[in-house]
Parts: sequence; structure tokens; C-alpha cells
Amino acid sequence: MLRLDTRFLKDFPEVLKAHGTALLGAQETLLAKRKDPGAMLGWMDLPEDTETLREVRRFREANPWVEDFVLLGIGGSALGPKALEAAFNGSGVRFHYVDHVEPEPVLKLLRTLDPRKTLVNAVSKSGATAETLAALLVFLDWLKRERGQEWRRHLVLTTDPKRGALRALAEREGLRAFAIPENVGGRFSVLSPVGLLPLAFAGADLEALLMGARKANEVALAPLEQNLSLQTTLLHHLHRHLPVTVFMVYSERLKYLPAWFVQLHDESLGKRDREGKRVGTTAVPALGPADQHAQVQLFREGPLDKLIQLVVPERPTEDLPLPEVAGLEEEAGYLFGKGLFRLLSAEAEATYRALAEAGQRVYTLYLSEVSPYAVGWLLQHLMWQTAYLGELWGVNAFDQPGVELGKRLTLALLGRPGYEGDGSVEISS
Repeated sequence: MLRLDTRFLKDFPEVLKAHGTALLGAQETLLAKRKDPGAMLGWMDLPEDTETLREVRRFREANPWVEDFVLLGIGGSALGPKALEAAFNGSGVRFHYVDHVEPEPVLKLLRTLDPRKTLVNAVSKSGATAETLAALLVFLDWLKRERGQEWRRHLVLTTDPKRGALRALAEREGLRAFAIPENVGGRFSVLSPVGLLPLAFAGADLEALLMGARKANEVALAPLEQNLSLQTTLLHHLHRHLPVTVFMVYSERLKYLPAWFVQLHDESLGKRDREGKRVGTTAVPALGPADQHAQVQLFREGPLDKLIQLVVPERPTEDLPLPEVAGLEEEAGYLFGKGLFRLLSAEAEATYRALAEAGQRVYTLYLSEVSPYAVGWLLQHLMWQTAYLGELWGVNAFDQPGVELGKRLTLALLGRPGYEGDGSVEISS
């Protein structure tokens, strides 16, 4: 489960009531769009998609030979799978993410893989993502050279159900292809086959993950006093004047989750509103306790320009006791007999108190434990929070117009037909 702690934010229950009308208005406006495919709200329904879950599981069972899983994708096509696989991989399958276009790491990976035991998953909703297409060209050539007529067995695609280059490739070559629903955008797609397929090969409990997400849906539609999504939405809305939002997770297993949140938050909310005003806050990832020895110095004694959200597990799935060692009593005796998780919890609590004492605005979301159920709830909760904030801030949380110019300029510089020009752009003063 998730639990919100706002003990250092005074009078939050009263503030919540005072803003209830605005919050429920944002909820009503958002839900009124739910039947419109163009509104891109299909992520709300993904936890209920049991048919896709069955298809993914059948595909995993039909391919027990896989020892290396290579995901070709970038942004929303890779950040979610990477975060969840790192947390819950118990299968022994090795995962590799080609989410960049630097040649040396790709060549290093190719030289270490056994093509007979490698499955390549190319992920792109549009089928036109330049980085993913470039990686696909490389791995297609490699598979055809190494596996001959068997290459098709080693490639699976995740893309639009009807359109795009990857869908056309699948139909032309008879490749297995999983569909990303048309009304689901990339950064909201982690509970679609984008995330479920890699997680199936990781051996994660997909049913528990989706059950947690269904619980998040239930809570996001609950009355205000029990509605966790509207409550954290209000915290961000009240502090929208602070330019920085820190997302700090106290779990090594969730070390890639902050990067997923950064894209979700920044790409969804950093925009011009309906009146043309620039809005948004800049999300910063952090990992506890490692970043207590790096960023927390700034967080505590630097500018008071941040809303800091901590994500802290309340109990371990398995603890490790600290033994007594002769000769270390003076320096380490206070640790003898305690578990590592107690140290982790103490450091998270100490950071929470220290930040609040310094005047930073900070709250904590407690996970019952780092389990698929709790993390599925957290992911879906954060997507609801983002969608609600979009309504309050007057932006479309489901497009990314600011990204498109860079894409067009890249294609122009590479000489793609229809994108002619020298790639120059006028800089406004």
C-alpha cells in the first residue's frame, strides 16, 4: 500500500478541504475526456487488460531458451521497463537496454551476446523514432548474419496496432508484434506490453503489479479525504512557485524509478498553458542513502526553491542482520544486532527531519514494501497525479510539442526526404 506523510507541512488537512472544489473540478474535467480516444487516457484502463497479460505470458512460455533480452527503445519505451526489471528480475535472464546511439557501447554489447540465446525487442509507438530505428538496423543485420533464416525467432516488436514502420515490418516478415493501445502515450505505457513483455522474461509477478495499479485507480476516484492522488496533486499545485521538484527514493532496487518520474513529470507538465504562459517545475532524481553524501548538502543548505518528495519502504522483503565483530565495538557497536533495513529507515527519517528543519518543503510517500503490488500502485498513482496537475495548470499532459522541433532538425541534418534544409533555427531573444 501507499501512505502519505505530511507531518512537516502545517495544516494540510484544512488546506485540502479549502481546495476541494478546485481538485474535484480538475477530476471531473479529466474524467469527462475518458471516452475520447484522442485524449490519450487509455493508461487508466491498462490494469484491467487481462487479455494482453495472457498473450505476454504465453509468449514467454513459448520461448524458454532466452538468456539475454535486448530492449531497443528510448524515453518511455525504456525507462519504465528498466526501472521495474531492475527491481524484480528473478529469472536469471540478462537485460540490456540500447537507449542511446553512441557506437562504442553498442559494439561492446554485440561482441558479448550469444545470438542463439538472445531475444531483441524493438519498442516504438510511432515506429519512426530515429534512435530505435538506428538500433534496429544494427541488430537486424547482426541477427541475419548470425542466425540466417532463424533470425525472425529472435526479434519481437512492440508498436502501434495498425500503423508505422515496425507494424509494416511485422506484417511483411511475419514477426510477433505486441500492440501499444492507440490511446496510450509512451511515458504512460509502462503497464502495456512496453513494460509487461520484458517483465515476463524477468520473472516478475505481473498479476500483483496490475492489482496494485487497479488499487491506485480505485483510490484516485475515492472521496477527497481518501484520495491519495488528489492529495499529492495539491502538494505540487500549492508549491508550483518552487522551480525544482526532487524525487528521492530510498531503495536501491528502485534506483531507476526517479528517471522514469523525471520524464513523466517534465515532459507532461513543462509547457505553455492555455494563455501561452510557461509553466512547470523541473524534476530532479535522487537515490537515498547514496545522495545523502552528494545532493542533500544542497537540498538542506542551498536555496529554498524545492518541493522534495521522499519514497520510503516501511518494511523489507528480507533483512540482513549485522553481526558482532571483535575489535570494532567502539566504532560499530551501536550497529551490532540490528538489521540493514533499520539503518536504511533511520537514514530516511533523519533526512526527512533535517530537510524540514532547514525550511525545505518535504513530504514522504511510504511503500508498505518494495513489491510488485506496491510499486504498481505507486506507478499508477504518479500517472494520476500528473494528469490531475495538467488540468490544474492548464496544459495537455499527454503531448510533447517541445520535443518535436529537435526531432525535425535531426531528420533535416540527416537528409531525410521531406525534412530539407540546413538544420538552422532562428533563436528568439
